[in-house]
Amino acid sequence: MRIIAGKYRGKKLNEFTLDSTKPTLDRVKESIFNLIQFDLVDAVILDLFSGTGALGIEALSRGAKKCVFVDNNELAINITNSNLQNIDRDSEVILSDYMDYLESCKQKFDIILLDPPYKTDYGIEAINTIITRDLLNDNGIIIFETTDEKTFELAYYGYKCKRKKYGTVAVYKIQKVNEND
Repeated sequence: MRIIAGKYRGKKLNEFTLDSTKPTLDRVKESIFNLIQFDLVDAVILDLFSGTGALGIEALSRGAKKCVFVDNNELAINITNSNLQNIDRDSEVILSDYMDYLESCKQKFDIILLDPPYKTDYGIEAINTIITRDLLNDNGIIIFETTDEKTFELAYYGYKCKRKKYGTVAVYKIQKVNEND
């Protein structure tokens, strides 16, 4: 697994394998970053369910100002920390359950990357908490990667949602609409 674009393009990332984790395929990762490419520069990112940190590090490589990495697995946190070596961007790595983190979070983000285990409702629960706790800046974006079998209907005023399918993967781009637009 490597960083595919930006300042750290080609940097090899350490990986690990657990039944509950799966790496984002390069073609899906590239498609995700095509969806948000114009929103990355100087953005503050949350990589929730960060695993190896690959998505957040890709965002940093492409110009994000800061990334907060959150995962509840100590091995994942250790791998993320090792993958962040020689990355000279602001980052914070937190060992925490996703819901505990979201419920105690005091900052807002420009982009939140959600790549939860597919066979759970963690992503939908996280989206609901992010929206009800107002953790996105105006025009902020949630990228939610899940299986194409899982359907998701956004039922919140002030947000727009687009779905793209890549093989067996569905990616949702949920964007907070600026109140002044």
